[in-house]
Amino acid sequence: MIYFAHRGASQERVQNTLPAFARAREFGATRYELDVHLSKDGALLVHHDYSLLSTAGADIQLGSLTVADLKKYPLINKFTQAPVFVPQLQEVLPVVRPQLACLNIELKNDNNRYPGLEAALLTCLRQTAPDILPKMLFSSFDYDTLVRLHKLDKNARIGLLTRPFDVSKALALGAESVHMNYTRFTPQIAQVCHANNLKIYLYTVNEPALAARLAAEGADGIFTDCIGLFVK
Repeated sequence: MIYFAHRGASQERVQNTLPAFARAREFGATRYELDVHLSKDGALLVHHDYSLLSTAGADIQLGSLTVADLKKYPLINKFTQAPVFVPQLQEVLPVVRPQLACLNIELKNDNNRYPGLEAALLTCLRQTAPDILPKMLFSSFDYDTLVRLHKLDKNARIGLLTRPFDVSKALALGAESVHMNYTRFTPQIAQVCHANNLKIYLYTVNEPALAARLAAEGADGIFTDCIGLFVK
């Protein structure tokens, strides 16, 4: 099984922050997952929701903020007394780079909310991390986002993030994997994926017994908030 640190070690540190990714690396993680948005001034921000409501208590859209604005909104930290903020992607990359096997970047771009996000992401990676670009796996719930990304870079590794399973969409993208909620997964889905040379990765799995069952049913990997339970 392949184990992705879902938003870093998000059961022990504030998700999608530098401490979360550093903690995952301390556990021995070599595969990570994170989410990216585009700020008002064109920076790539690592955060899950479009709003800061659940993480900072401020109902403000990330796309309306500049990088400087982010320092006004410390994230709620129930783990330590240290202040934490939404990081930029280029701040996260050095943290996960050592022994990196794969970084799954989910583009948060429903209905093309951030026009140009795909190009901005590829430009950032080519300029700041060209050596690890082949280790990047791009996913999104927005299918058109993945189509645009693939057009910009035919070599980009694609993971189809989906709710209803449709293998034809993954094949049309030249995807290497399908990502879905484990509650939607069936052994038959694994069979179809494997017959088409696709990996199947499931989120969010935090119990070793559940992970073992899913592996027995054909899952190739999981996204977990509890990476310390799975890598030693």
